[in-house]
Amino acid sequence: MLHRKLFGHPDSGHAFKVRLCLCVAGIEHDYEYVDIFKPRDQRSEQFRKHSRFGEVPVLVEQGKAYVQSNAILLHLARQTGLLGGEDSETLNACAEWLVWEANRIGMCLPQLRVLQKFDADASLEGAAAWLMSRYEQDVNMLETSLQDGRDWMLGGDAPTIADFCLCGYLVFADEAKVTVPPAVQAWLQRIASLDGWQHPYQLLAAPE
Repeated sequence: MLHRKLFGHPDSGHAFKVRLCLCVAGIEHDYEYVDIFKPRDQRSEQFRKHSRFGEVPVLVEQGKAYVQSNAILLHLARQTGLLGGEDSETLNACAEWLVWEANRIGMCLPQLRVLQKFDADASLEGAAAWLMSRYEQDVNMLETSLQDGRDWMLGGDAPTIADFCLCGYLVFADEAKVTVPPAVQAWLQRIASLDGWQHPYQLLAAPE
């Protein structure tokens, strides 16, 4: 059996999307909490060995490391044939959303959350306004995509890695103090109803 281990942290929407994918798909794996607020040289030796960019998530399979959340999602879909990996056309459609997310909502929303939760610096008001403008454009793109009545981003009967990718930071919308429009809210509720779902603060928690 292929041994997998994921390194993550509950404040990382990037780690969340990968672990959610693993859990919903029923892909067996171990999980290790990484304290991302520690200096990087104080994190575990195993994590530092495998994380070439010093970031979570990292997925290690039989000693081989995969990094960057969207690259990991593509790897898992290709490898398992699940969640959009069933055929090349579906996988290409997933990849389009993953690339869009990385440059759009996956860029602005995490930064808004950081400003609101960790660093409410008045000198950054201009940056916050620009990020909010980007967020509103991006979430409206998702809203428009879902307004045709589809349940999932690709329009099929089941979620794909595109859905897990796009929800990664939207689950923290309240912390970022942003509004989520109705079709996107309903889509997030469908994701939250999947077997294997937990909020990142539970799914990626440190061991007690």
